[in-house]
Amino acid sequence: MTETGVPCMWMRGGTSKGGYFLKDDLPADPAARDRFLLRMMGSPDDRQIDGMGGADPLTSKVAVVSKSAREGVDVDYLFLQVFVDQALVSDSQNCGNILAGVGPFALERGLVEAAGDKTDVRIFMENTSQIAVATVETPGGRVSYEGEARIDGVPGTSAPMGIVFEDTAGSTCGALLPTGNAVDVVEGVEVTLIDNGMPCVILSAADFGLTGDETPADLEANDDLRARVEKIRLAVGPMMNLGDVSEKSVPKMTLVSPAKSGGCISTRTFIPHRAHKAIGVLGAVSVGTACLLGDGPAARIATVPEGREKALSIEHPTGEFTVIATLDDAGQVQSAGVLRTARKLMDGTVFA
Repeated sequence: MTETGVPCMWMRGGTSKGGYFLKDDLPADPAARDRFLLRMMGSPDDRQIDGMGGADPLTSKVAVVSKSAREGVDVDYLFLQVFVDQALVSDSQNCGNILAGVGPFALERGLVEAAGDKTDVRIFMENTSQIAVATVETPGGRVSYEGEARIDGVPGTSAPMGIVFEDTAGSTCGALLPTGNAVDVVEGVEVTLIDNGMPCVILSAADFGLTGDETPADLEANDDLRARVEKIRLAVGPMMNLGDVSEKSVPKMTLVSPAKSGGCISTRTFIPHRAHKAIGVLGAVSVGTACLLGDGPAARIATVPEGREKALSIEHPTGEFTVIATLDDAGQVQSAGVLRTARKLMDGTVFA
């Protein structure tokens, strides 16, 4: 154990939870940084009993934040996924839920000054070289976490936070549709390979003999299903310009079915091996975009509203997630916005 701890703020961001660090407070060498984070979280161990992790990928996450030198940007944000059961720290994906805590954290740490009752924080997401703008409630010049906004997957209410994503298409894979196709056939299954902020593989639940109503526990207990899904995931890695994905947390694998509760579409997602209890922010953006394509497992069954600005309710195991997609004159997704909340849980020193 290190005798000297590291300053850290623990926050819930959206439907995830993790440690938020200033970049300068962590080891500069990535290998040393990763060793520290694994020890701090208690990985590898299914229980993470000797660390801060919550024995779930959604609670084993890290944000590394620094003041940005980029023009028109306030802070840089690097997301790190600390695996629960492997000695692995991955920066191969973004996280839009942990992103929700970056604006408040930057304000709390003095990286950004409050500007009135609401403060826009422009965030450069290092994992994918994208920009997001988070609007944080700052009455009286201080971050407020209290409010009436409610998001599925989180009990209670908190201050609302609007997040708008810029230039998300192809952020990791190089193109919205990395193969150029709305539909590809992989291992005999029709899929949509898409990246609008999060590399995702969209599959029809029916093609796997599923109704789409299964719980995450049901899905994780289905070894045959998991093996088939993983075989497809490994096969599409090179097709999506991701290479060998055997030790990567992307692409996410989303099984879709017709909406059950009046939404646009219903989802069940592997991230990539555990079944998500909800859906990730950028995963929801990618799924919503797939619903707007001319063809594909999602587009064929989605209920899409009329108009240039579309509220797409993406149903998931614990509720729904609404993505506001704005289309350009050509009918392509121009921008995507979401509503999230965040809450400061602890501010202090963490040891590893």
